[in-house]
Amino acid sequence: MKKILVTGGAGFIGSHLCARLIKEGNEVICLDNLFTGSMENIACLMDNPRFSFVNHDITIPYDCEGLDEIYNLACPASPIHYQYDAIKTIKTSVQGAINMLDLAVKTGAKILQASTSEVYGDPVVHPQHESYWGNVNPIGIRSCYDEGKRCAETLFMDFHRQEKVKIKIIRIFNTYGPNMHPNDGRVVSNFVVQALQGKPITIYGTGNQTRSFQYIDDLIEGILRFMQADDNFIGPVNLGNPKEFTILELAREVVELTGSESPIIFKPLPHDDPKQRKPEISLAKQELGWEPRIQLKEGLGYIIEYFKEYLKSHTV
Repeated sequence: MKKILVTGGAGFIGSHLCARLIKEGNEVICLDNLFTGSMENIACLMDNPRFSFVNHDITIPYDCEGLDEIYNLACPASPIHYQYDAIKTIKTSVQGAINMLDLAVKTGAKILQASTSEVYGDPVVHPQHESYWGNVNPIGIRSCYDEGKRCAETLFMDFHRQEKVKIKIIRIFNTYGPNMHPNDGRVVSNFVVQALQGKPITIYGTGNQTRSFQYIDDLIEGILRFMQADDNFIGPVNLGNPKEFTILELAREVVELTGSESPIIFKPLPHDDPKQRKPEISLAKQELGWEPRIQLKEGLGYIIEYFKEYLKSHTV
């Protein structure tokens, strides 16, 4: 049994990771300030004696003894949330990474940084390989998140080189599934909730911009395989689904699967919104034997059922 700390553990991805780690027999400490996380996401774990929740902001140092692993997932991940308090967002990425890396130095824990495809910005190389340095606007409205994550990667590499910390860096591409916040502004949850409520489905721009969507279970499997891989394989490694869809294709698929009569409407594209996003996953295939198994139609079916139940008991 390992003693594992998960920051952002009450969030969308973090709650699924905590559940999987508990299922595998580990002791899990879930650290979250509940800015975007929710106690509802981890309610099913609260009675487990190997699970504990700590309300804590990782911009403030945290002390814990005897840790084996740290998964650093804490940071708002949707534009609505990370732009709400841009200074707080970049502090979470940068100061939070420093605090967790200091903790890894103290405890000797292996530590994983949940980075993002946003480090590639609005890419001019397609698909995006880990060797690509990206095309990021350092002074744009998205840069608090993009540059914060890029800086966190730098910190992880410097702590690895200078302090010999055992690190892993993943770059997560668009992910969806249960426990997503219905109002987080991300495209899958937006479209599904709008369709189920019979509201117009809102596309920003022409809808010809592309994204690659992976289901949460595939991501969690990739994260765990990476953490269990040889310590010399530190990444960064892309985890995402290389099947590319336009936003308009996604909207039409959601309408069909929900049987909705929602019209599709178009609004202006936000500033710095990437035109293309597609992971090159050869490294994950080669080193981890990993690739996504749940394709878009199947995964959308799962999240549609989740939001159907969610909307019965919540006001959105």
